[in-house]
Amino acid sequence: MKKLNVSVLLAITIAFTSCAQSRSDQKAPQSVMSSFAQKFPNASKVEWDKENDKEWEAEFKMNNSKYSANFSNTGEWLETEYKIKISEIPADIKTILDANFKDYDIEIAEISETSQGKSYEFEIEVGEQELEVTIDQNGNLTKKLEEENESDED
Repeated sequence: MKKLNVSVLLAITIAFTSCAQSRSDQKAPQSVMSSFAQKFPNASKVEWDKENDKEWEAEFKMNNSKYSANFSNTGEWLETEYKIKISEIPADIKTILDANFKDYDIEIAEISETSQGKSYEFEIEVGEQELEVTIDQNGNLTKKLEEENESDED
């Protein structure tokens, strides 16, 4: 009887564990995983997540850094993002930030790569205001969105 109870308990535990898998354990379609492996052969610790109905996102490590890459359901690469150190921001990009934002602090600096090219994305703070700023590879300031501040009252 004890063997039966242990077997039943083990089967129930396995069933609950497989049902309770997180979204990051989802398996992307083979076409997506093949495209990913071809584009990022040195990636490790890959976790997949379904971004939306048409897109998958892989979070992974490569070259001692964390990356994320998005692919369409058919395996087309859409975007790769990774953080960079403030010291790695090119001088010309830093000059654009300096010219457009007085007394700002960089909270996060990232590079975004798409088929259209590379852009630099920043979360910056200017006094009490938080902004998301994107500067494309040609030095054009392409986005200036105010992030919602939790302490703001409408």
